[in-house]
Amino acid sequence: MAGRDTDPLVVSRVVGDVLDPFVRTTNLRVRYDARTVSNGCELKPSMVVHQPRVEVGGPDMRTFYTLVMVDPDAPSPSDPNLREYLHWLVTDIPGTTGASFGQEVMCYEPPRPAMGIHRFVLVLFQQLGRQTVYAPGWRQNFSTRDFAEIYHLGPPVAAVYFNCQREAGSGGRRMYP
Repeated sequence: MAGRDTDPLVVSRVVGDVLDPFVRTTNLRVRYDARTVSNGCELKPSMVVHQPRVEVGGPDMRTFYTLVMVDPDAPSPSDPNLREYLHWLVTDIPGTTGASFGQEVMCYEPPRPAMGIHRFVLVLFQQLGRQTVYAPGWRQNFSTRDFAEIYHLGPPVAAVYFNCQREAGSGGRRMYP
């Protein structure tokens, strides 16, 4: 286990801004096409247009998980007044399978950061049972902590994040001579 000073989730302030300290107990693998997400990796918006393939560990298919994907830096890292923005919510994912086997209760909304480098955090929680977690009524000002508390999810069992910023040449101001 990485020390607190070297854990990328701590260094990046994902633990603090989004999550309380936790111990990873389940495997979580997130892939956009052939690219596996590792903490702090940089993905371009064009690479994350379609929802990722998510594989979940766990003891067996009788254990269910909830996957939450948020942007704690919306609309900009210097003024994250929409923190956290909910990009995706999948519940009832059976252990040892993937998100495609779960219930998508908030459809995937691809990251489109307008300003600055945004962190996109995917958090996995173990549910108490099937059909015990429901969709919130909004995406902005979502709170992963409050959500976990409302549905008695306990601490996360896994989390991973990537960085994403607007691609050069994708709009914005034009400079004229």
